[in-house]
Order: sequence, then C-alpha cells, then structure tokens
Amino acid sequence: MKNDTIISIQPLGFLWPVSDPFLFCAHHLDYYPAGNGEMGPAASMSGRNIGQDFTIKDGWRMYHGETVPGFPEHPHRGFETVTIVMQGLVDHADSWGQAGRYGNGDVQWMTAGAGLQHSEMFPLLNREGGNPAELFQVWLNLPKAGKFVKPHFKMLWSEDIPVYTAKDEDGKSVGINVISGTIGQVTSLSPAPDSWAANTQNEVAIWTIKIEAGAHFTLPAASEKAKRSLFFYRGASMKIDGAEVAANQAIEIRADVALEITNGSSDSYLLMLQGKPIGEPVVQYGPFVMNTEAEIQQAFADYRRTEFGGWPWPRHDQVHAREKGRFARYVDGTEENK
Repeated sequence: MKNDTIISIQPLGFLWPVSDPFLFCAHHLDYYPAGNGEMGPAASMSGRNIGQDFTIKDGWRMYHGETVPGFPEHPHRGFETVTIVMQGLVDHADSWGQAGRYGNGDVQWMTAGAGLQHSEMFPLLNREGGNPAELFQVWLNLPKAGKFVKPHFKMLWSEDIPVYTAKDEDGKSVGINVISGTIGQVTSLSPAPDSWAANTQNEVAIWTIKIEAGAHFTLPAASEKAKRSLFFYRGASMKIDGAEVAANQAIEIRADVALEITNGSSDSYLLMLQGKPIGEPVVQYGPFVMNTEAEIQQAFADYRRTEFGGWPWPRHDQVHAREKGRFARYVDGTEENK
C-alpha cells in the first residue's frame, strides 16, 4: 500500500536498492560455527564454491575467503565504504600498511579516493561455540572533485557513536545510532574529511534504528532535495503515515515531510540512508567508480602499474593475532586500542 509520503516499496534481497549519493548497500548475516585454529570455520567446506561462496549453506557463507570468511585483498577507487558491524568482528588490512580489528557496534569509514587495496576478513575467534556476524556495507560516492583525494580511514568506535533516544506518550522508546547526520540535538561524529557527508549541507544521514513494539515515532523532515530510504530489515510490520508495511522491505520516502511511524507487534530494526544527490555521471566497473569510461580504463592502468601501493602483508586474506583486541593502526604509525 502506498500513500503520498511513500515513493516506492521493494523487497529486500542481499543487495539493497539505493539512490544517489549512495552506490551500494549489502546486508551480511551469517551464523558462523565455532572457529578452528586458523580462525576459520571448524566445519566441513564440502559443497561450497570456495572463493565465490555467496550461497547460504548451514546458515553461513565464506564469500571470497578460502580459509577465513570474508573479502581478501582487492582494490577500490573513486568512492567510500562505510562498514557498520552490528555483531561479530572484521579484520582490516590495506596497501598503506594500515590495520584494524573492529566490530560489535563499531563503524569503519574508508575513503578509497585515488586508490587503495584492502582486505576485510571475519575472524572466528570463539572456539567453543558460534560466531554470529551481522554487518552492513554501504558505498557512498565521491563527486568528481573528490575522486582522487588521498585515501583515508577512520574508526567510529561503538562507545563513541552518539545515540538519539525518545519515548512516546506511553513510554515506548526509539533508539537511533547516529553514524552520520543530525537528529534533534544529537549530531554524529565527523565522517572522513573528504567525504560528501563532510559538508552538512549535503544532508547525508546514516542511522540504525530500533523501535520498540507498539511505539509511535515521528521522523523529522529534511529538505525536498534530499533522497531518503528506510530499510526495514527485521520485525513484523509498521504503519508509515497510515500505510501498513511489512518487514523485509526497502521503502523510499519523501524526505521533506515529517514521517509518522507506528510500530507493530514486535521490535523493529531499520537502516536509514539519506542525502542530497551528487548529480554527476556514474560509470562503475567492479571496484572502481568514476565519471567516464576513460577514467575507468585509467584506473585499471594505474592499478596494473602501481597496485595502489602494493600489498605489504604476508597473506592476501590477512587476519590479526587471535589475542588482539579491537584496534586501529594508521599510516602515521599511531594506534588506537579498545
């Protein structure tokens, strides 16, 4: 059912429908078994297309990983990745020698810019039981003026991410992790410095939202130039300005009106993506996103010549020591430990 506020509704799959300035959004949910001595699954790999394992079998996938699940060494140019890890851990390594382990509410914001190789592996540290992993990866485009900026990554640690909370007249609550943007008096941490999100006039908002069963909530309006999508990925149903919407739907809505949401019989979980469009041509070929075909060809030529700095790690699916906690090590040698 549609109303004047809802522009479109589409079912959710592995890849979620997005609009400018976003390029891509994937939801990963894997119920990994206990880990083995190599931090991979202590389970048979029989029947899996190792290296291209994107089909859920026994509740989990290996993706491009062969020993540890995840995404071994691969290049990017021309956009940003925002990786929101709800549960589980991700091991980061890149061609500049930077590294990290993050998860359980942490967010990594990485600007590929002129070019960077990185790996994103999911180490299974628990050897006694399961290793559930859930994350969103969002690709945010860079405008032409930012396609060749210096690569950069920063961590938004879970304990630092601002949270907006509100209660309705019945005391039922909503909680919003404000990864980017502002709601009420709550403003996010700064994104990567060259991001489209760094200019607040672009109205980029990335929020994870939990609405208590039966709660009523008003999502405030943005400008009419912004694009806004709600991804209702877990729950039962809710009403959006009176229209009944079931779970597992992508809902594109008008951004310039306050949105009345009445939740259904169970807690609901949503991801919201919002922003003003960049409004430039998008030419994508695999891991490169530029404005012209010639720039894509140049990206391949540059990668063949420079490998965007090479790969300084002993393995293409780099994972860090089992005993290592959450950390980030940057190109200048500084390290954060959590």
